[in-house]
Amino acid sequence: MSHKPVLLVIAHGSRDPRHAATVHALVRRVRSLRPGLRVETGFLDFNIPSVHGVLESLAAQGVREVVALPLLLTRAFHAKADIPAVLRDAPPQLRIRQAEVLGPSPLLLSALERRLYEAGLTPADKSSTGVVLASAGSSDPEAIAVIAAIAREWRHTGWCAVRPAFASASLPRTEDAVRELRALGCRRVAVAPYVLAPGFLPDRIARGAAEADILADVLGPAPEVARVLLERYDTARAPMSLAAVGA
Repeated sequence: MSHKPVLLVIAHGSRDPRHAATVHALVRRVRSLRPGLRVETGFLDFNIPSVHGVLESLAAQGVREVVALPLLLTRAFHAKADIPAVLRDAPPQLRIRQAEVLGPSPLLLSALERRLYEAGLTPADKSSTGVVLASAGSSDPEAIAVIAAIAREWRHTGWCAVRPAFASASLPRTEDAVRELRALGCRRVAVAPYVLAPGFLPDRIARGAAEADILADVLGPAPEVARVLLERYDTARAPMSLAAVGA
């Protein structure tokens, strides 16, 4: 029996069935990259199994160490409040370490570019293409600042321009960023959703991309995303004795 901590991927959950299907596809890719690692999935809302249910089940099976990984791109409300609250209610025999959220990471920029190339761009198009980095949005200033910083960093890799946009809680909207890039003179405009799975807000991003030339897919089970999950797991489990919840 493996003594490695179990990786518990914590997803938000959605009424949209594409959300859970995409989360499960990503988790399958994580398992394929590291066959000896036990990876479980729990949802905060709308889908089963719940995070609490998975933790109860793991404790009943004799598991003692868990790395809980928020399937989130920024450190907003869920990572700072919701998830720690759920983990505090875990069975006391579990030693739980909360891993960092996925972003920012150079691997996620690679995943964004993968999706743009899959949608029809080529590396030769970069200098003439403006990109809208379209995220779900947040009322958390830290999360908004991170998205803006990622856009600035990505611009330096050769794109005509990169503008952040938000589907909720903040401005600009995707359609306004598309028009701004047109006004700047970029020959073509592409929208890159900085979201993990389909759902209500990604659909709003897609509608906002109506005037763009290219709309990339969500990040989903891109191999780079799976690698980020494993990086966060490895960082959190060494050493497990620090910052354990309920230890």
